[in-house]
Amino acid sequence: MTAGEGIPTFAFQCGTRRDDNNEVPMAVSKVSDTTFESEVLKATGPVVVDFWAEWCGPCRMIAPALEEIAGSLGDKVKIVKLNVDESPATATKYGIQSIPTLMIFKNGQMAARQIGAAPKQKLEQWITAAV
Repeated sequence: MTAGEGIPTFAFQCGTRRDDNNEVPMAVSKVSDTTFESEVLKATGPVVVDFWAEWCGPCRMIAPALEEIAGSLGDKVKIVKLNVDESPATATKYGIQSIPTLMIFKNGQMAARQIGAAPKQKLEQWITAAV
């Protein structure tokens, strides 16, 4: 048996995950100050924005739950992450003072806001009720 035999390999690229040569769209994508308008405000359906930072423990705790929710809800909602350290203009525009903060945007307008970490079930209920 050789090293790595039978173990799937993964490679990550912007917006996709390649799993043994099959590209799979990532459930949660990233947005920035530059792309926020086109990806969130001009989106045709509802968008959940996770305002987060690399150093934020609670932000990292909810990330897997958001990935799972994005996968289960499919086309019903788009979930994106905005790093507040890398995109301070958008964070300031929406008055982000605590992270994680989640916002749901519909038709270019904020429709709901959730501040702080929560269990997957609560996040999924909040998102489903708002969209």
